[in-house]
Amino acid sequence: MKSTATTKSRLASLTEDISIIPEDAPYRARLHFLFAQIEKEFEQLYLENLNLQDKLDNATASTKDVLTPYTEQRTTAAASAVALVATGSGGASLVATPATPSSAPLGDEIGASLLAAASSTHKSLKAKLSSATGGSKVKASNKIKAQTSRIVSSFKAQTVVSSVVREFGGHKDGIWQVAAKQGQPIIGTASADHTACIWGIESGRCLLQYQGHAGSVNSIKFHQHRDLVLTGSGDGTAHIWQAAVNWEVPKKGHSSEEELDDSDGQLEDRDRVDTLRTPLCEFTGLGGHLSVVVAADWLSSMDQIITGSWDRTAILWDVETAQPLQPLTGHDHELTHVSAHPTQRLVVTASRDTTFRLWDFREAIPAVSVFQGHTETVTSSVFARDDKVVSGSDDRTIKVWELRNMRSALATIRTDSSVNRLAVSTGGIIAIPHDNRQIRLFDLNGQRVARLPRTSRQGHRRMVSSVAWAEEPLMNCDLFSCGFDRRVFGWSIVLPKDN
Repeated sequence: MKSTATTKSRLASLTEDISIIPEDAPYRARLHFLFAQIEKEFEQLYLENLNLQDKLDNATASTKDVLTPYTEQRTTAAASAVALVATGSGGASLVATPATPSSAPLGDEIGASLLAAASSTHKSLKAKLSSATGGSKVKASNKIKAQTSRIVSSFKAQTVVSSVVREFGGHKDGIWQVAAKQGQPIIGTASADHTACIWGIESGRCLLQYQGHAGSVNSIKFHQHRDLVLTGSGDGTAHIWQAAVNWEVPKKGHSSEEELDDSDGQLEDRDRVDTLRTPLCEFTGLGGHLSVVVAADWLSSMDQIITGSWDRTAILWDVETAQPLQPLTGHDHELTHVSAHPTQRLVVTASRDTTFRLWDFREAIPAVSVFQGHTETVTSSVFARDDKVVSGSDDRTIKVWELRNMRSALATIRTDSSVNRLAVSTGGIIAIPHDNRQIRLFDLNGQRVARLPRTSRQGHRRMVSSVAWAEEPLMNCDLFSCGFDRRVFGWSIVLPKDN
């Protein structure tokens, strides 16, 4: 009895719950009704389109069946002619009538009537199909086609031919930055092994190794006109040193006996690297940085440099006196990169505070503009053509900005990995090095150009930390990249003509 009573009470409560009608029940019913009507309309439209497609296929097949025997009759001079009678509904029915092979004019008239009838049938079916789908459907279709063509064009842009043509190895730790020397077939690298190296592109040899820093060498930049190099280091200093390299490659012996006698000595000569330990100028001391110098660059006049540090400041220095001219303060966190404009007295500084700043030294009192748009550390910011700045970030985006408008970016490129020290070519192609070992190319409009190949045989095996474009192809090398696999690659990149 107890169990029966319990069951009855549960059933009663369930009935009460079911009888409770939710407040939005009328709206749900209305939505269900509307969705049912939409589904019905689509079903009718689909069936009508199928019917029209069947008619079109039948008409096409019938036309082919008629035209093929008629052609054979003209060549063999023995067959029958066919007449096509159009029906009022837009369909077609076929009636065969015999004819003599000698009636050539009659055959020409029949052929012309066949083509005219087929054309009219096709036009009527096409008109019916367009009227069935409706004008709005056609507009939607055109919109979808436009979007699809845009997507397809992005895939077609992958016509860049790229390959590794040079490889440089010799550093004992990761490489932070690579730089190309304008007008000379050499490149420079800055490494965490406390050294900077000058490499000959043709030979692949290290021509000079600078050992003057007491910490990781974080950046390297060539002087535009002289054989000078600027490096920034984890020891809190920046150095300028002479990049005088020995271009002579040790030659082999002149005879077999000399080769046998002096083989060990020649191997040592080939492996020997010229070293330099003393800088021409050292930027440190009173008014200098209190922490790691993460980046340094030459101003366009080449008589001043800019350095950025983990002490949250950048400093403008005079090259001749090695004295600080002006500290640049305002960032809330450590700086990650500094870059100077190639022709104007402008500098950009990037920071972990998710911003980068534009400093204008063309006036006595420098003006500063703050660019906010990233959500994580800004890892690099560089100048590009047409008064643009390109910034990369750990938030996996690259943004293209206009110097006159710091409120919103002109273009945003979204990727799948953090961005390191990028570079922009004179032609406006952005080379983007990633933490995930990839290197991608985009244009300043945000359109993808290519992704450089990475396989077990070519490409970086660890994080790509920096890239640098050659102003002019150096030994078929258009782009150089370095990473924490301790290797530097020279890439040959053939861009499409429209780029």
